[in-house]
Amino acid sequence: MKTLLLALSLALSFWASAQDKNTISIGKIDSIQSKILGENRKVWVHVPNGGVDGLYGKTRYPVVYLLDGEGHFASVVGMIQQLSSVNGNDICPEMIVVGIPNTDRTRDLTPTHISSDPPFMDTTFSKKTGGGTNFLSFIQKELIPHIDSLYPTQPYKMLIGHSFGGLAVMNSLINRPKLFNSYICIDPSMWYDHMNFLKTTKKALSGQKFSGTSLYLGIANTMSEGMTLAKLSKDTTAMNGHIRSIFELDKHAKANPQNGLRYKSKYYPDDTHSSAPLITEYDALRFIFDYYPLKLTDKDFDDSTVALADKYLKHYAFVSNQMGYKVAPPESAINAMGYQALGSKHFKKAESLFKLNVANYPGSGNVYDSYGDYFVAKKDKINAIAQFEKALSVADNADTRKKLEELRKSTAK
Repeated sequence: MKTLLLALSLALSFWASAQDKNTISIGKIDSIQSKILGENRKVWVHVPNGGVDGLYGKTRYPVVYLLDGEGHFASVVGMIQQLSSVNGNDICPEMIVVGIPNTDRTRDLTPTHISSDPPFMDTTFSKKTGGGTNFLSFIQKELIPHIDSLYPTQPYKMLIGHSFGGLAVMNSLINRPKLFNSYICIDPSMWYDHMNFLKTTKKALSGQKFSGTSLYLGIANTMSEGMTLAKLSKDTTAMNGHIRSIFELDKHAKANPQNGLRYKSKYYPDDTHSSAPLITEYDALRFIFDYYPLKLTDKDFDDSTVALADKYLKHYAFVSNQMGYKVAPPESAINAMGYQALGSKHFKKAESLFKLNVANYPGSGNVYDSYGDYFVAKKDKINAIAQFEKALSVADNADTRKKLEELRKSTAK
């Protein structure tokens, strides 16, 4: 129950701060002039908390690159917010989302040029196919450096793509496997080019190494009327080629664990090609970041002997190793737990939590102010004064200054 109350208190503080503005915005439109593509490309960028310095200082975030950005940006931003911060959730990290709207979708997302591929693509539709290599070069050499130069990014990157976007995901995985740390591939058009790209992908999955990389594959139900999974493997009709090709990819990915790819897939029998993205992205985030949440129990709060700070240290050391950079527990969460322990007179636990924040966020005046409150509770005026002075040396704060002045007066008597 106490874990729930803590989560709700954090959620309410987030909600209160989010209501300070009169406008609700989830991102901004940026643009980049691409020499590789020979055109100006707009991108939609979401930075958690607006990307501004707040009470707890400036934070850097991993980045999601989202294909078909105009169709999926709002839902992916909302989902990541829900899973990373709303109601105290820590299912996945807070992340920057970069949505990439299309200018010529068929050109950019297809890996090879084809003349036609009936019944899905006629000669007119196929004219501009095969720009996938240039598009990935644009992302790698122009877009990612642009985002890294302007926004508070961490090195961890994810690519999400649906349908033709799923082709681009697989193209990146097999040809530039280290460009992204993780991939979400949603009902990809593996039928493309008479399944020749599928053959190329299968060969790469058998012969290459993908250690340190994660892939989640979502499969929609696109079978024709009357078709079943039991019959599908023997079916040869063109209209079922889409789903057959994805199941063939899935079977091959599962059959090659020696390549080191961290892989999971799921078939969604109640979802169409159009509805599959939302549920796939949700399940994929939970799979890719299954190591991220720290599970706490009431004993962690009620038992004064539980070394809660050590538990956080060990967990976030593991998370940092998985993410490839140092990840620290949220300052606000540790601060709240420190005060909760202080209120329960679990002084050793409270001090270890406040000291953890001091170690992780030395540029925040708040951590020293909170540590000063601990010393006030312990009736240690000298150390309390030292912490309040340190807090004010980082950032002026009226409440901290008032506490410091009162302590100085009391010690002068």
